[in-house]
Amino acid sequence: MSSTTIRERRSDMASGFPTLLRKELQRFWKVGFQTIAAPVVTALLYLLIFAHVLEGRVQVYDTLPYTAFLIPGLMMMSMLQNAFANPSSSLIQSRITGNLVFILLPPLSHLEIYGAYLLAAIARGLCCGIGVGLVALFFTQLPMANPAWVLTFAVLSCGVMGNLGIIAGLWSEKFDQLAAFQNFLILPATFLSGVFYSIHSLPAFWQGVSHWNPVFYMIDGFRHGFFSVSDVSPWHSLAVVSAVFIGLSIFTLRLVASGYKLRN
Repeated sequence: MSSTTIRERRSDMASGFPTLLRKELQRFWKVGFQTIAAPVVTALLYLLIFAHVLEGRVQVYDTLPYTAFLIPGLMMMSMLQNAFANPSSSLIQSRITGNLVFILLPPLSHLEIYGAYLLAAIARGLCCGIGVGLVALFFTQLPMANPAWVLTFAVLSCGVMGNLGIIAGLWSEKFDQLAAFQNFLILPATFLSGVFYSIHSLPAFWQGVSHWNPVFYMIDGFRHGFFSVSDVSPWHSLAVVSAVFIGLSIFTLRLVASGYKLRN
């Protein structure tokens, strides 16, 4: 086999990853009204209701207005839910419609398949978070004391949910199973993580329970990037979120490498 042929084959193999990534990015971008605008509107409704009811009645972090406190939590909640939804819905739709085989036929490594789905999940999550943040600027000023913390927790948190989305998409064989995964795991974890409240307002027992929820550290560290205040140290939150991300990444990579339910 000539060296030219080998180089051509390597070039063909190298083109698979950006093609799959572009496909996953276009998948949510072409229906942005549903995948980006709708989550932004949902977060806006939460903001209107909770800010109207609780502004001036709930004191958080001394001088921090409740509306300002609420916005980073809503941004992160929207990012997490949509980062999970992107790969999970893509994989299960591909399985049900029978086109999952077109991902397996090209010479794509398990790392390329995993990377394309994960990066697309992070991209969709960040788009939703930015959208919520921009809309929220019409209601209150949102300082950004430390952009590095904001970006770090945004990317890592979307990565965690992107991994969970891939796992759910591989495991689920029908939409009912995927809905159960989301309704009984993702939604409770995000709603009971300090989006709408500081855990210091909870009884001691529930404060302890909250510390076992990784999503709490995602939101608390993300909020610290805006206001330089948080319920726990941002370094503690970073350690927890990083450990969860690394653990889930290793597990997800092994699932994809083994072809778990991909060839059924």
